[in-house]
Amino acid sequence: MPAQKKPRKAVSRAKPDASGGPEAGGPPTDGKRILLVDDDAEIIESMRTVLESRGYQILVARDGNQGLAMAENDGPDLVVLDMMMPKRSGFLVLEKLRRSSPNPIRVIMITANEGSRHKAYAEMLGVDDYIRKPFAMDRLLDSVDRLLS
Repeated sequence: MPAQKKPRKAVSRAKPDASGGPEAGGPPTDGKRILLVDDDAEIIESMRTVLESRGYQILVARDGNQGLAMAENDGPDLVVLDMMMPKRSGFLVLEKLRRSSPNPIRVIMITANEGSRHKAYAEMLGVDDYIRKPFAMDRLLDSVDRLLS
């Protein structure tokens, strides 16, 4: 007797309404692309869900090397970058992005690190915003909307 396949569930994604603004509220996103670079799958999925509900297109990288390559090749409008990752830290990714791009990509760095030295170093490298984990998704959305408006 052949094994029965489970029916697949349809996934519904929020799309911008006819007026150009996302159904969930907030400013129009105009299909802006955001690259999420983090090795924590739960954080990635939380951010992806919230940002996609606002109409943003999401790209995902799971380590610093992949994030840097995608940032350089895919040209996102914004990068949300974890500080501590395998293969290449968020600092090294940010440093390389700032050196190699004539039109710098907006970058939000997120971190669980409490130290003020790390924040100062990120700001010296030119980070656009710095958010400490854990954070409310409203905090992230406010920053994204401000940087992409």
